[in-house]
Amino acid sequence: MTAEFSVAVHALVYLVHRDCLVSSEVLADNICTNPARVRKVMTKLHHAGLVDAERGKGSGYRCTARTEKATLKQIMLALGEEPVSISWRSGDIDRDCQVSSGMGAVMDGVYEKLNGACFDWLDTVTVESIVGTLFQDKQVK
Repeated sequence: MTAEFSVAVHALVYLVHRDCLVSSEVLADNICTNPARVRKVMTKLHHAGLVDAERGKGSGYRCTARTEKATLKQIMLALGEEPVSISWRSGDIDRDCQVSSGMGAVMDGVYEKLNGACFDWLDTVTVESIVGTLFQDKQVK
């Protein structure tokens, strides 16, 4: 999983809270990152139908009607990410050692099960529930 997931969730929660058109600069300031990174993430969310994007003068992003009900799984899928991914595999499939030649496939199965469990849980958490957690027993600012 990359930091794009955190940027996306933060941006969606902020858009739900503000309920208006918000520029990438304002989002970036609130997220504490740069506007180019925000635009990259927001483009993916726009293609998934989670935000509306307005271009030109006064450009920015706003929630679609279904954003509040969006789950963290939908966000992760919109970004094309998996919770657990690997870029390196131990062992060597061509070795005579059963451990070295077989460990990669065994670990692939472990990661597949981890991702399944993570996606199942992510599907239970909505943007709306995160907003509720943030503002629970607090005055809305």
